[in-house]
Amino acid sequence: MNALRELLYNDILLAGIFSWFVAQVLKTILYAVINKELDLTRLMGDGGMPSAHSATVTAVAVMTGLLCGFNSPLFAVACIVGIIVMHDAMGVRLETGKQAKLLNEMVALFEALGQPKLSIEKKLKEFVGHTPLQVLAGMLLGIVVAVVYYYVM
Repeated sequence: MNALRELLYNDILLAGIFSWFVAQVLKTILYAVINKELDLTRLMGDGGMPSAHSATVTAVAVMTGLLCGFNSPLFAVACIVGIIVMHDAMGVRLETGKQAKLLNEMVALFEALGQPKLSIEKKLKEFVGHTPLQVLAGMLLGIVVAVVYYYVM
């Protein structure tokens, strides 16, 4: 029971979770405004503006720095993990989304040409990565959430 209480009062963990939640809500709202339709799956989905991955790892790193010191080994580890996550979001995951979009278009074209159904059971996820702007927006959101959380909570 003590471990659960420690988790519930872990400011670094809570700042990360709160930052992820804020990013997902903003992502859903922005998607609805741009596409003129509310898609609640965006609340849990990958990709889009802002990057929830970037917001989360940045909030964790900033909160770690605020609580443990910006010269602490824990802050260094949090920063390196954050850099890896954000780099991956803009690199491999962004390219994966582009490939999924192209493959989905190819499947639709083959089906439109009367070819038998291909073995893809459902459409591939196209929202998996982030543009540099989406990652930057997530990073800035993570900084803001961590600083506000630190000074308000």
